[in-house]
Amino acid sequence: MTDYAAIAGLGVATVHEAAGRTGIVELDLIRVVPGSRVAGPARTALCEPGDNTMVHAAVAHARPGDVLILTSTAPAPVALVGELLATQAQVRGVAGLLVDGAVRDLDELVELGLPIWTRHVRAQGATKGQVGKLDVPVVVGGVEIRPGDLVVLDGDGAVALPADRVDEVLPLAVERLDRESAVRERYRGGELSYDLQGLRALVEE
Repeated sequence: MTDYAAIAGLGVATVHEAAGRTGIVELDLIRVVPGSRVAGPARTALCEPGDNTMVHAAVAHARPGDVLILTSTAPAPVALVGELLATQAQVRGVAGLLVDGAVRDLDELVELGLPIWTRHVRAQGATKGQVGKLDVPVVVGGVEIRPGDLVVLDGDGAVALPADRVDEVLPLAVERLDRESAVRERYRGGELSYDLQGLRALVEE
């Protein structure tokens, strides 16, 4: 069984580096709940512009631990999620939300505590009634995210890893974290990256 809490602890930057510097979601994301970090399998919803019908569908079909990836055919600063939808998602065990659009009820969302990353915060709400698609590949911030892909989110943003690369990349991420822990101790002892990484020789010789 995949330990998603441990993966979340690895962090976006470490997973990105271990994956060959791939998978970064190139959006300026707002982390709604300070200090939150999460990892889990993607569940995607592709909405029609300005409509959040498929967000309701995604919440209704969500499994515990899912990270909901919510976007539209024309992402815009319209609130796809507010407190009431987020409450339902939390009760259903959703691990977190990545909203390629907007959220509203920001103060209430912070108090609720469900990890949410969003492109915008706007009071304008979405309409309902237009049927989009659930559990299909979507492109968010230049990255294709398919249902079941691994998504990691923290203060650095988001990274997505194809499901078929998880077994390959995660051991590399753990190794990288262990190496960084060892090097950190050397830096705390006064050594410099300028020397340890051979940069002094490169620059000064």
